[in-house]
Amino acid sequence: MAKGPSKRNADTSLAVRAAWLHYAGGITQAEVARRLGVSNATASRLIASAHEIGAVKVSVVGDVAECLSLADDLCGRFGLKVCEVVPDLDEDGLPLRALGHAGAIFLERAVQSGGEMLIGLGHGRTLAAAIDMMSRIEGGKVRFVSLLGGVTRNYAANPHDVMFRLAQKTRVESYILPVPFFANTAQDRDVLLAQRGVRHVYDLAIAADIMIVGIGTAEPDAQLVSSRMIEQHEIEEVRRAGGVGELLGHFFDAGGNPIKTSLDGRTISPDLKQLKGRRVVAIAGGPEKINAIAAVLNSGTISELIVDEPTARELVRKKKRTPSVGTTGGAATRGSEEDRRTGAERAVHG
Repeated sequence: MAKGPSKRNADTSLAVRAAWLHYAGGITQAEVARRLGVSNATASRLIASAHEIGAVKVSVVGDVAECLSLADDLCGRFGLKVCEVVPDLDEDGLPLRALGHAGAIFLERAVQSGGEMLIGLGHGRTLAAAIDMMSRIEGGKVRFVSLLGGVTRNYAANPHDVMFRLAQKTRVESYILPVPFFANTAQDRDVLLAQRGVRHVYDLAIAADIMIVGIGTAEPDAQLVSSRMIEQHEIEEVRRAGGVGELLGHFFDAGGNPIKTSLDGRTISPDLKQLKGRRVVAIAGGPEKINAIAAVLNSGTISELIVDEPTARELVRKKKRTPSVGTTGGAATRGSEEDRRTGAERAVHG
């Protein structure tokens, strides 16, 4: 039987009370359980629920000197306008907690920056983690649009589900592309984009004020393969052609040059010419993605990067990039006092 409004309100009230006792009162979860007359497990669940509904917000004031230095180095090496390096949380594999938290802050500040704004979203586990960690906020005049087709055979990896959760948290207009990420042929792509509703959303996508994206690999177990967006033989073709990193379905070799495969002309996302000179913010990290991130950075397509500290260290060790096809400009410096603002603040207002 579904809970009625009064029951939901009571549950929310209890969760907020538990959070107040734990964070503001500074008492342990065990003591919270005793005061509320619930089990320790229930107290833990209530405090976690308070996080999920946005009743708890954690702020860390100040910068980590090593992270600022790494950010400066990455800006100089890869021509980034802005870079934020997130402190190491000692995570194994994909650093979803660190990057998810930083991505959530970026999204929240973008939404709350005021005025009209159209934000385009890519795909990936890191971006999904950022949306999961966002607080519930009023989106005002902001709108969201998917930058890629998202009809997949694996629902758990469907970008449309991510957009739905984002719309729930911000209560703003959100648009999806109700087509596959990759059409069967270039002709099929043209047919799909000729549909009136699809074309409207696609035009919104290529006009986005900010494009927030993830970076993928060309490994056999890449997310594009595991989500069944592309087939195993297609990623093998990418690898044979020298593909290392992926951005919105576009693949690059280690030097940042776009590679030619049978996927060309079939991708339903903004093409590289439409990304040139735009504000493209990548949220990416993890040891398995270092080469992929370097490849995409070498392409010059990314203007801003949010990355974890261990990955940033490895990227700094990479050779300084050489000019490549698709490069949009030279190295940027961050010497002015204004450029010393925190990465998240610069990302929204810069």
